[in-house]
Amino acid sequence: MDVQLHRRMVLAGLGYVGLAGCATTPARLVTTSRPVFRRQTFAPLLTDPGRLSRITVCTRPFRAQGPRIETETVGDKRVVHNYGHGGSGWSLSWGAAAAARDLALAGGQRDVAVIGCGALGLTAALQILRAGGRVTIHAAERTPYTRSARATGVWSPDSRIAAEASVSADFPARWEAMARRSWVDHHAFLGLDGDPVRFIDQYNLSAKRGGNRAVGPAPTPGRVGFVRYGDRLADLVPHSRELAMGEHPFPVASARVVPQMTFNVAEYARQLTEAFLMEGGRIVQRVFHHPSELAALAEPVVVNCTGYGARALFGDESVVPVRGQIAWLTPQPELTYAVNFRAISMVPRHDGIVIQANGANQMVGYGVEDETPDRAEAEQALAALATLYASA
Repeated sequence: MDVQLHRRMVLAGLGYVGLAGCATTPARLVTTSRPVFRRQTFAPLLTDPGRLSRITVCTRPFRAQGPRIETETVGDKRVVHNYGHGGSGWSLSWGAAAAARDLALAGGQRDVAVIGCGALGLTAALQILRAGGRVTIHAAERTPYTRSARATGVWSPDSRIAAEASVSADFPARWEAMARRSWVDHHAFLGLDGDPVRFIDQYNLSAKRGGNRAVGPAPTPGRVGFVRYGDRLADLVPHSRELAMGEHPFPVASARVVPQMTFNVAEYARQLTEAFLMEGGRIVQRVFHHPSELAALAEPVVVNCTGYGARALFGDESVVPVRGQIAWLTPQPELTYAVNFRAISMVPRHDGIVIQANGANQMVGYGVEDETPDRAEAEQALAALATLYASA
């Protein structure tokens, strides 16, 4: 048989039985088994409370009107405010920073001071620096010690971002612009060493009848109509899908899975800080107690990214604290998926496994400034999650 013909037949999956066989026996198709669905290997979460390494509490800065991104004059300084992002600080950081950058540089000045070294401060400082500004960050503490370091670390751009009854008519469009800009800029960090940003599968689980009671603190009395803008990004983000029983190991009535953008906050902050310093920025440790102290700064423009601290520093009582507690389990590198079950979120990060009991609704923690850790709350959440792995 011609060598080239033989080669083509092998590549095509055809067999032959020699020249004599070709005359008497039809060529037979060599079949192989088709690929089939293989259930993902789910490493079990180790829920022993003895694995708790720390419990942190954060007061998220909610403003009914939405984030304050605007300019005012304080003494001889032009102050650009960039705070009040509720539970969406990391998620909206790049879009909010771009808006703050434009305001900071609008007057032609290039020397800018940024107050605060959290998610909003770092991204605003980088945006201004890369637009040609000369930037110094003035902060009481570096990022690992800020409230931003106590964030859950998931893409949640409309988490307690504003109240429906209090926003201006143009706020939804402004929010959407911030969210879309941030979504794109976060993608620049995918695949980098240390996984500052990555996607993991999140499993949203519903228990059998009677087993879905939310775990977490009791909600604060009253009601705030928090905005929900997720539908405005439907063309942008991944969508969830319903799972068949054979596609997951959890003893629940139903499950959905969605790729979830997550932030390795410790590494993300390190890379942002390193980039800022390498590109010419400066960080100075400084504590401000009153707006009059801004007069001592050499820079004519100040960008205020103090988050919840703006309530005390600028006397802005429109900033409402929303308490959120995270229990941190020691890392499990083999754990590569997130879970939402009975209002408990479990998110694996390189710096630990985030366990958060969110409670019955978004009024949980509203108006609560107390940052005292509650171990009983953490252990209750772990006990509920343990039921998902009882047979593991």
